[in-house]
Amino acid sequence: MTSPAPSISTGKTVELRRLAASDSITELTDLLHRAYARLAAMGLRYMATHQSETVTLERIDQGECYVAVAEGRLVGTIVFKEAARTAGSPWLDRPEIASLGQFAVDPGLQAQGLGRRLLDFVEGRARQTGAREIALDTAEPATHLVQWYGRCGYRLIEHVRWSHTNYRSVIMSKPLGPAVTP
Repeated sequence: MTSPAPSISTGKTVELRRLAASDSITELTDLLHRAYARLAAMGLRYMATHQSETVTLERIDQGECYVAVAEGRLVGTIVFKEAARTAGSPWLDRPEIASLGQFAVDPGLQAQGLGRRLLDFVEGRARQTGAREIALDTAEPATHLVQWYGRCGYRLIEHVRWSHTNYRSVIMSKPLGPAVTP
């Protein structure tokens, strides 16, 4: 699955596609660290602020990893988990709930629509798999992210404390319409 994209405001054409075996996990991990640096500066210990390449691979293996590529560089990523692989809280344990995670956009391309394209893409994948909703989690203190997800149609469901973080997470979820067939 690939999705050619119109140029974003930087003039770069961005392609969305599944992570390939030839893609660099080092580059992907570096992208995650850069994209989450603002959150780390806020004192939030998201996994992506400090994870190793091994952890990046483990998280990729939990679902389908998609990347955004511009001029041969990885500039965005998102992992989609179908409902059967989504778990961890009362809401996430429901059989009709898919999820997303390890979501990042290069800081130089943030606030230009690429994150929204990645989100729309995995929402489409969730519909294709028959999920009724797609969920995510983020740090409650990252109010800018909570608000952005809210503008994208996600609503607050519950709070969770993960053992690997230093904050309370919010689980947000978005109802999905039926899959659209071409």
